[in-house]
Amino acid sequence: MSLNVRAIFMMMQTAVARMTQGQPQGGSIINMASVISSIGAAPSRFAYGATKAAVLGMTKSVALDYAAQGIRCNAICPSMTARIAAMADPAAARQAFSSRQAVGRMGRPDEIAELAVYLASDASAFITGSHIVIDGGAKL
Repeated sequence: MSLNVRAIFMMMQTAVARMTQGQPQGGSIINMASVISSIGAAPSRFAYGATKAAVLGMTKSVALDYAAQGIRCNAICPSMTARIAAMADPAAARQAFSSRQAVGRMGRPDEIAELAVYLASDASAFITGSHIVIDGGAKL
């Protein structure tokens, strides 16, 4: 709860305070959620899923509460990308996770970063309160 909910709450609180003072006002807040949330579940991930679902709820609330001030708030919902190296058998884990992806491979951190850049840019000016799933079709 402290890392996945409280930290994001505090970050958004600070960002909103800065984005609403001075001129010009507005900006883009991008939260990191997960497909393991209100979107989908995974075994033995009760607390993780609940905290990431909370991130989605906070994202929608901030988007609605601050839209008039030009603040957009969205969430990125990736599937597994980085934890593989810490596993006992990274090659086997990568194969297992990749086999669950409709596209046949795991996502790369740079693909998620590109989505964040898009959400931060004016090209996504009409997107707010959304969660964007980037999971290679794992939760279809």
